This record gives sequence, structure tokens and C-alpha cells, in this order.
Amino acid sequence: MKKFDVVALGELLIDFTENGISAQGNPVLEANPGGAPCNVLAMLNKLGKKTAFIGKVGNDTFGRQLAEEVQQSGTDTTNLILDDAVHTTLAFVHTFPDGEREFSFYRNPGADMMLKKEEVMEDIIKEAKIFHFGTLSSTHEGVREATRYAIDIAKENGVLISFDPNLREPLWDSLEDARKEIEYGLSKCDILKISDNELEFMTGTKDYSKGVEILRERYDIKIVFVTLGKDGSRAYYKDLTSEQPTFSEIKAIEKTGAGDTFEGCALNYLLEHDFDSLKEENLSELLIFANAGASLITTRKGALKVMPDKTEIENLIRDGRNS
Repeated sequence: MKKFDVVALGELLIDFTENGISAQGNPVLEANPGGAPCNVLAMLNKLGKKTAFIGKVGNDTFGRQLAEEVQQSGTDTTNLILDDAVHTTLAFVHTFPDGEREFSFYRNPGADMMLKKEEVMEDIIKEAKIFHFGTLSSTHEGVREATRYAIDIAKENGVLISFDPNLREPLWDSLEDARKEIEYGLSKCDILKISDNELEFMTGTKDYSKGVEILRERYDIKIVFVTLGKDGSRAYYKDLTSEQPTFSEIKAIEKTGAGDTFEGCALNYLLEHDFDSLKEENLSELLIFANAGASLITTRKGALKVMPDKTEIENLIRDGRNS
């Protein structure tokens, strides 16, 4: 019996998100805990799963805040390291009227990219059913080595591997470097969650089914989720395909964490079903639930601390179907 349902490795940072205007007319920024891998774990915690995180923050005010918040969300932080020399990574999120975002990062260096191979605890990965990662833990040499080491441990111990490219262009020296690291992730994963723009970046086509076909010809990926923003999402598994719309009655105010919430909901469904024998109705059910979770998080500022619970998601699905 495995101790953890999902173990994730990667970035944990502060998302400074806009939250109103001060009396002097300046934007007010709220220090929200964030970082895609921990957002995914926070969603899984809300759905009753056991999770653990591997990563590094600075031994500073923000780092200690993050460590406390992640622990309070229910994630095991045994392998979360506080770095005395390098500060916690910060991201400033500018939100547009439709809820879309633009990121500016303070990360040169940031503590999350200082994780070393020898700091990765093998036993935590061995105790996982699923290991999850993205490419922000592959932007720099040291943390890239740690990430690949963790993936190798997962592979050797029969742990399913989940990958979300989570492309953040400002963090790469070149997009060619980003492409290579995404290719590496694609070559290792069993479960892929990829956004429409990332799929187009990797395959050169806006025909998303064709794009998935290109990836599946190159890589042995068991299931592919494509998130399409306001157009919903798709799942590709064996010879099955499902597409589900988003919940259009939801008014998005800020889309940070939507993909992570989707990912957490999707992994939760896969943990509760036989991954080797999913049917088309399973794919549809999974997408509807994950779309609902992702829609709800866009109505809230931040992500990690405000993940929806199962009842909220089920109520939205019920109300959406009755409307």
C-alpha cells in the first residue's frame, strides 16, 4: 500500500495578484501562495487524497509563509527545504479584464531553482502512486538534474508519471531550450495535461486532434488532456476521444490556477478508476468534473488556498445541467 497518492516536485512561490486600487490610486497586490505543482496537490487534498511535495523556498518571510500554507493545505512537506542563501521566488501577475494573466518573475536566482539532486528523498517518490512535474523545474542545470533524478526513481519503481509543460516564456533563455525540456517530459510521462497554446508550440498546428496525434506517434503517452480555455477540454485515450465544454455561466475574474485545478481533478479521477480500462463515459465524466473545478477557481483570487471542494464542484455540474 503506497503512502501517497501523488508526489509533486517543482516550484513553490508567491503570486502577487492584483486585488483592488489603494486610496492613492495604486494597484494593491496580495501575496498569494502559488506554484503549479503545489496548486495541483492542494486540489487533490480537497478531494481527500494524500500528497507530498519536493522543492525549495528561501528561509525568509515568504518561504516560511509558503511552508506553513502548503502544510495547512494537507500536503506532506518533509522534503520541502528552506534555503538560507537564496530568496523565495516571486511572481507578479497582471490580470486583464477577461481574467487572462501576464507574469513577471523575480527568480534570478530564486530558491526553487536551487534544489539539488542529493536533496531529493527517494523514499517519498517510491511511496507515490503518481509523480507529477512541470518544466519550471528544468529551466536551470541544478534543479534540472534533481528533476530527472526524481523521474528516474519514479520510473524504476513503477510510479505513473504526470507532466504539465506549464510553459512560462520569460523564464527561459530561449524557446528552443523550453522545447527541448518539454520534449524530455513528453518522453517520460504516462499522463499529459497540455494547453492549446503549448500544443500548438510543440506541433505547429491549431488542429488539436492532429497535434495530439503527432505527439502520440512520437511518444508513448497513455492519456492526453488538452485544455482549451473558454472552449473546454478534450481527452485522448487509446482510440477514444472526448470533448466537453466549459461552464459558460461562470464569470472569470482571474484565471491563475485553472489548469492546475483541472489537473488535480483529473488525477483524482484516474486514482479512483482503473487506469488501464477507461471507457468513453469515464473520459466525459472526468472532463466535466475537471472543467467545473477549473471554472470555479477562476472566480477567486489566487489558487492554492481557495481550491473548490467536491460538493461545490458537484453543485456546479448539477446546476449547469439543469440550466
